[in-house]
Amino acid sequence: MIACGALAREIQWLKKTNRWKNLDIQCLDAELHNRPEQIPEQLEKVIQQRQGQYQRLYVAYGDCGTGGGIDRVIEQWGVERLPGAHCYEVFATPTQFQALADEEPGTFYLTDFLVRHFERLVMEGLKINTYPQLRDDYFGHYTRVVYLAQTEDDALLDAAAEAARALGLAFDVRYTGLGDLAHQLEEQIIRIPSDNGVAHAAH
Repeated sequence: MIACGALAREIQWLKKTNRWKNLDIQCLDAELHNRPEQIPEQLEKVIQQRQGQYQRLYVAYGDCGTGGGIDRVIEQWGVERLPGAHCYEVFATPTQFQALADEEPGTFYLTDFLVRHFERLVMEGLKINTYPQLRDDYFGHYTRVVYLAQTEDDALLDAAAEAARALGLAFDVRYTGLGDLAHQLEEQIIRIPSDNGVAHAAH
């Protein structure tokens, strides 16, 4: 499974909990979130490297802002991916995410991962810490932050609320758990043959 680094914690937890011994995981750098145009190229490099080492490859990405770039890569290599546009839809489930988008199109979404790395990926990654005026350039058309929480963690909740304050936006939280992620991955795992000596990649 070639996965977005933003899903690493959740996928590793599912692997351990469900004892998916026949699954190896390789994650791409989560900072590609800020450079989605680079994801297809990086993904293809890993697919090329892993071809022939496994009986099956799977991509744990949505489209993730690549404008169909990931789909073009996986179609070329005969690989499948998570359904949906992005991890927000996977965690919230398509129905709930669509309801959130219809309710307020100007919503910036956070997950547990993005809350933990908000300073690095958002404030530093978008250089808002250095150039505060960029906050309104990036987020001037947003009205709220919705934290799609995978866990009920008071520290993360407080950090998410602080992130919303830093962006000057209203704050809401929806406890999604893993949403569709567990179900989607379970469907893929049962299609993988049991370990029979096929080489394992580094995690």
